[in-house]
Formats: sequence, C-alpha cells, structure tokens
Amino acid sequence: MPLTMARTGEECTIKKVGGKSETRRFLESLGFVVGAIVTVVSENAGNLIVNIKESRVAIDKTMANKIMV
Repeated sequence: MPLTMARTGEECTIKKVGGKSETRRFLESLGFVVGAIVTVVSENAGNLIVNIKESRVAIDKTMANKIMV
C-alpha cells in the first residue's frame, strides 16, 4: 500500500520506491530506501510529516504515493 494509506503513529517498512529515476534518487537522499522504517507523524491536507532515520521529513501527497510500505 502507498505511504498515504498508513495510519498516524504506525511503523511501516518501505517495500518499494517508485517514480522516475530523478524522483527515486531524491527520495533515497532523504532516507527513503527499501527496508527503512518510516513512521507517519501527522497528516495535513494529504501532505505527510514522517520520521525516517531519526529525522522528520515533510513530503507531499504525490511523493508519498510513490513510496510503497
């Protein structure tokens, strides 16, 4: 399921990162790699704030839909 479907506070493991190679590289530089643990902190108008690798990152809905957990 895409990251946008994860509940707040739920720990998920990233299974796949989709999108164009440029998008995948950007997400990987933020820590969104296969096997990483990601936790949704909050959701605001579809945009997510997540904890990944001990840092908080805000990503928009279109980016979050490319991350499968």
